[in-house]
Parts: sequence; C-alpha cells; structure tokens
Amino acid sequence: MNDSASTSSALVPVKLADRVPPQLYFIVSAFFHYLGPAFAVLLFARVEPLGVAWLRIATAAAVFALWRRPWRFFVSLDTTERWIVIALGVALALMNASFYLALAHLPLGTVGAIEFLGPIGLAAYGMRTTRNAGALLTAICGVYILTNARFEGAAIGYYYAFANCALFVIYIVFGHRIAGKGATGGIDRLGMAMLVALAVSLPIGFSDAAIAFRVPELLGAGIVVGICSSVIPYVCDQFAMARLPRSSFALMLALLPATATVIGVVVIRQFPTPAELAGVALVIIGVAVHQAET
Repeated sequence: MNDSASTSSALVPVKLADRVPPQLYFIVSAFFHYLGPAFAVLLFARVEPLGVAWLRIATAAAVFALWRRPWRFFVSLDTTERWIVIALGVALALMNASFYLALAHLPLGTVGAIEFLGPIGLAAYGMRTTRNAGALLTAICGVYILTNARFEGAAIGYYYAFANCALFVIYIVFGHRIAGKGATGGIDRLGMAMLVALAVSLPIGFSDAAIAFRVPELLGAGIVVGICSSVIPYVCDQFAMARLPRSSFALMLALLPATATVIGVVVIRQFPTPAELAGVALVIIGVAVHQAET
C-alpha cells in the first residue's frame, strides 16, 4: 500500500473519532486508568511491583509498535520534537515504576488522590482569582488528610506517590505538546515514547517480570494490565488533549481520585476510612470550585 492510501485510510477513523465529545474520551480514560492498576495489585502476590510496571510498559510498547510502527514517523521529526518524545518516554518509565511502588504500600484511592495534586496545581498555575486560590487550598487540605490517614508504617509509599505525582505533571505537559500536532500525530509520538520507556525500564524491571514468562496466567494478566493502563487511556488522552485546553484537561483529571476509590472498593476490596473519604471529598470540592480562566 502506498503512503497516500495509507494516510487516507488512517484519516477515516480519526474523522469518526473527532465526532465523539472529548469529555467522553476522558470518561473512558478515567475508567481504564485505574482498572488496570487495580488488577496489577492482584499480581503483586506473584510479581514484584517493578516487574508489573515493566509488563505494562512492554505490552503497550508492543501494541504501539505493531499498530503504528512509530520509528518510521520518528525519523521525520526535527531535533526539538525528538527530544520531547524522548523526555516523555523517560517520564512514562519512571512514572509507571513509582506508581506501582506506591501501590505496594498504599491503597489505590490514596495514591490516586496524591497523584492528582499535580494536575490541580497545573490547572491553577498562573490564575490569580481568590476563588481559584481557595479551590487549590481546599484540594491541598484533602491530600493532607489522606496523607495523615495512613502515614504510620508506610512513609516510603508516600515518597513514591509524590514522585509519581510530579512525573504525572510532566506527562500532562509533554502529552499536551504532542497532542497539539493532531490526534494521529500525537498517537505516533506517544508510540515512540512508549518504546523509549521500554528501553529505560528494561534494566530496572525485566528481572522481576521474568517469572511471568514461565507462568502463562501471569503473562496474560500482565498483558491485560498493559492494555488497560497504557494503551486505551493514553490513546483516549491524546484525543481529549487535542481538543481541550491543558488547564481544562488537568482540571478534569483531578476528579479521578473518586474513580480510584470506587475501583479500589469494587475490584480489590480496599475500603476507605472516613478520614480518607473526607480527603477525597475535599479534593473533589476543590476541583468543582475551581474555575478555568482564559
């Protein structure tokens, strides 16, 4: 098939996808963003957290490699765009590793609430209204309550959770940069970034993941985690980012602690304490009160 035919066929699904409201892509991303990690927690009994993270990244990299063949697109980028893709790949590798290390010590809902402190700050950055300052303060209080709720005996989990929070901000910033090239171009860049993430994570996670190659059930579960966590939500993010301002996208992301808590209850039976529920409620109130400015 020649390049023009290939481009034409690629545009058809993109045009159909453009008819879908960006908020719907966000809802799908929100659901899968934590459904995958919820199943990943169930793997921790047999596979170490870094091994689970590597299986997630490797699965996503394989899917993008077969689907998009992003290396062909990568060579046509200028130097600046290549470095953005590489930086995004490094951030994805470290973000996934810190996220699963945090999950090994903390409930999913708590990790989710801390993770989205970053998007709240990103959404509020540069905004000078009293209303937005109050919204940010409310969300910070919510995260503080969540941190205080289980601080004893799990301090290391909070170090990983806050590291993941910072890396998630980097993902949003660079993810929005590549989405500005259009959904298709963003997905190609994302696919190449995932291959970079695979290379970065190889020395830190492959040895822990090796057991899965000897147990088909574990390998299958790892593949499910990768598709649910790093393929479906990241692709949906690109379609949403391409049509939403960065501050609006970040603001919507900050609502996800509620998603994390619900999935944590349904899938892995992690029931939040009253203090944790209060913390999540404050985070959600902060997001609801916040008003995006142009």
